[in-house]
Amino acid sequence: MTIFLNGGPCELHASRTVAELVAELKLPAPTLLIEHNGTALHRSDWPAAALVEGDRIELLRVVAGG
Repeated sequence: MTIFLNGGPCELHASRTVAELVAELKLPAPTLLIEHNGTALHRSDWPAAALVEGDRIELLRVVAGG
């Protein structure tokens, strides 16, 4: 299945939910903000947020510093 990740095409191999996508990409969940088809998701919603062909996902990593 192909989705659009941060504006570019991304072929998924095993992920069927946003939570599985985060795991497949080996990203640190506590530092992420995720938008799914224009809607910001709470981390608690990731396991239920199903991915389908053509979905648009925006991932933002929050970094604190001085």
